[in-house]
Amino acid sequence: MLAKQLDMAEKDIKPESTVLSLGADSLDSVEFIMRIENAFNIEIQEEEIKQFRTVQNIVDYVSKSKN
Repeated sequence: MLAKQLDMAEKDIKPESTVLSLGADSLDSVEFIMRIENAFNIEIQEEEIKQFRTVQNIVDYVSKSKN
């Protein structure tokens, strides 16, 4: 999802990458969060978004939310 949002190859996105280090701006970040919410049928609170430092943080959050 993030690779598509940022128009980049999946292989270039590492678990330790930050969304900002991948070149995302604030609009990209908002759109990406909305895609996650829609794709996984979850709602992410603003306080939680602030904790998303890396791609792995996002993966862990979604995984935890789905269980």
